Amino acid sequence: MIKKNPIRSYVITTYLTFWLMVLVLCGGASMVFHASPLVMRILADVCAWSPTIVLLVMWRRLRPGQSFRDFLARCFSGRIVWWWLLLLAILVAGGVVGSAWLLSCFEHKAMSSYLSMGGWALGTSLVLSILSGPTGEELGWRGYLREELAVRYPFMKAALIQGAIWTFWHTILWFVDSDFAGWQLLPYVLSNLIVMTCLAYMMNVVLERHNNLIYSILIHFSFNFPYCFLQVNIGFYVILSVVFLLLATAFYFWRQKTQQGKLRVER
Repeated sequence: MIKKNPIRSYVITTYLTFWLMVLVLCGGASMVFHASPLVMRILADVCAWSPTIVLLVMWRRLRPGQSFRDFLARCFSGRIVWWWLLLLAILVAGGVVGSAWLLSCFEHKAMSSYLSMGGWALGTSLVLSILSGPTGEELGWRGYLREELAVRYPFMKAALIQGAIWTFWHTILWFVDSDFAGWQLLPYVLSNLIVMTCLAYMMNVVLERHNNLIYSILIHFSFNFPYCFLQVNIGFYVILSVVFLLLATAFYFWRQKTQQGKLRVER
């Protein structure tokens, strides 16, 4: 069965593993042991590694006969362009911070009213952000899953499917680790779907050009890190959706232009 539909097997197993880890590790630590916020954050980082953990456990059944070491080398084989890394970090982090700034303009409040230094030092926030989703998820979602989808579907469809899978993997967090409930949950979930799909598309465009997960890790980190210092309302997520739709559209036209350039060269 896994040989016939490896994507379904991997996705379902990763979903169940993540949800179980969140309920058992984080739920148990909070309700039974009354763990500190820092311990809870560390446990959340551990849970974020479920896509990689599942990939390692299932590898021989998902890709029989293929070396995991070769797969890993391929995922980091692309050329690293440092100025491109810097530009991506500015675009993505700027999209998040810029959305908060636009919210402050619409609500006629100081930008500082949406900022918070959080519960721990800057260095701790930096390390925790790097060791969570950016390093824990990308080998699964942008490494294995992207390859599987790329051989089955056109580029855009593969990115949309990948974005939806990535989004709904977070479902349990919407109910146990979200500040929104009632009617606000709907625009929050819709924003998650839009923004994560846009990010997935942007990552895939970059990885198509330079197949190195360092790029997607950086994009993921640049998106997550600003949240360590933001306290925002539901309006922020509405603005964020529009901002990242615009960014993804820019990446779409950039890809179209580069694809046309390649065709002219080949001719």
